[in-house]
Amino acid sequence: MARTNKLGYAAVLGMEAYSSKAVDKRLYELIKLRASILNGCGFCVDMHATVGAKHGIPQRTLHAVGAWQHAHNLFEPRELAALALTDAVTQLGPDTVTDEIWDAAAEHFSESELGGLVMAICTINIWNRIAIATQMLPPVDAKHPIV
Repeated sequence: MARTNKLGYAAVLGMEAYSSKAVDKRLYELIKLRASILNGCGFCVDMHATVGAKHGIPQRTLHAVGAWQHAHNLFEPRELAALALTDAVTQLGPDTVTDEIWDAAAEHFSESELGGLVMAICTINIWNRIAIATQMLPPVDAKHPIV
C-alpha cells in the first residue's frame, strides 16, 4: 500500500503517530495485539506480540491477551477496561459499545485519554484491514525458522 497509495498510507501513519503518543506504550501494544487477534491478522499479531515483549510486557501477559476475560489477574484494572473497549470498538454492532463498557473505561481514563484510546483502537483496525487485504505475512528469519 505504501507504494500504491502514498497519500492514504501517509494519512494512516498520521493516525499512528497521534495514537502512539496519546496512549502509554504498554497499553497501546495490548490494544494493538487484542484487536489484531480479533481481526485474525497474523502479521499484526506477530508484530505486536514481538514489540510488546521488547517493551517488557511479560510473555504470560501477551499470551493472555487472547483470553483476557478469563485471565483478568494478569492485567491491571485500567488494562481490562481498555481491552473491553477494544473488543467493543473492534466488533461493532448494535450492542457492542454499551454504556457499561464506556463507563467502566471512563473510571480509569480521562475524556482526553478515552479519545486517544478510541483513536488507537481505530488505527490498529485500519492496519489490520490493510495487512489482511494485501496478504501480509509475519517475517520468517533465522531466529524464527519454519519448523
